[in-house]
Amino acid sequence: MLTLVPTPIGNLEDISFRSLEALKSAELFLCEDTRVTKKLLTLLSEKYHLTFPCNSFQSFHHHNQDKLLSTFEVTTFKEKNIVYVSDAGMPCISDPGATLVEFCIQNGIAYDVLPGANAILTAYALSGFDYAQFSFFGFLPHKGKERQNAFNRLMQSPFVAIVYESPHRLLKFLEELSVYDENRVIFLAKEITKKFQKTFKGTSKTVFEELKKTSIKGEWVVIVEPMAQNAGEIITVQDIQELQLPPKQKAKLLSKMTGRSIKEIYQEILDTIQP
Repeated sequence: MLTLVPTPIGNLEDISFRSLEALKSAELFLCEDTRVTKKLLTLLSEKYHLTFPCNSFQSFHHHNQDKLLSTFEVTTFKEKNIVYVSDAGMPCISDPGATLVEFCIQNGIAYDVLPGANAILTAYALSGFDYAQFSFFGFLPHKGKERQNAFNRLMQSPFVAIVYESPHRLLKFLEELSVYDENRVIFLAKEITKKFQKTFKGTSKTVFEELKKTSIKGEWVVIVEPMAQNAGEIITVQDIQELQLPPKQKAKLLSKMTGRSIKEIYQEILDTIQP
């Protein structure tokens, strides 16, 4: 049987009794990073005076999962208690694990996923936003058109949008938000469940200005309120692109919606209409 075990995202006391029992009964650990899992087991052992007998650890992450899956024997999963542990939080949510679940489904292997700490839901509950639906974007691409397209989808989403962001790119992301829509309300949570947990809420412009003066070390969750819909149909970037407008006028409109330079967009429009 395979059991996917969520691990604390900061505070060790967030580990559940069921998770501890699963870790104690494991006969093989599959780990996103074996070093991280071994350190976690050591900390849990010291804090709760427990013993985790299993000393068999195997790395299983995004870069090697396809190769390993082709070597796994179904009988091993049916005969042993195998536990999968990602580095922190919930497996399969911006972490490896989904391919293992699919492997079990396709091969008739019993599996279970234990509930536990999750940064997305914790941040959403902290935010005070009261919407029935949200979209999770994970980490946005770092650069180029791929990032711009993902950013546009986020800002034009009819649902609350939730993203993860690193401290190295946080200010750039907040600047993009404030350029695109300085009045959009956003919520940020830093180091959830950890000693220096802190939250911020306000318009994208005010939060950006505040965080420029604040230490931004740590892990961040950013939540963006949905695009206002009280003025009828939402106008999207695609709507503007399809309008029959002079190139300069179209470039100005698209620049306001996306935060990109007018010159860059204008050149792209000229490239599409030139024979």
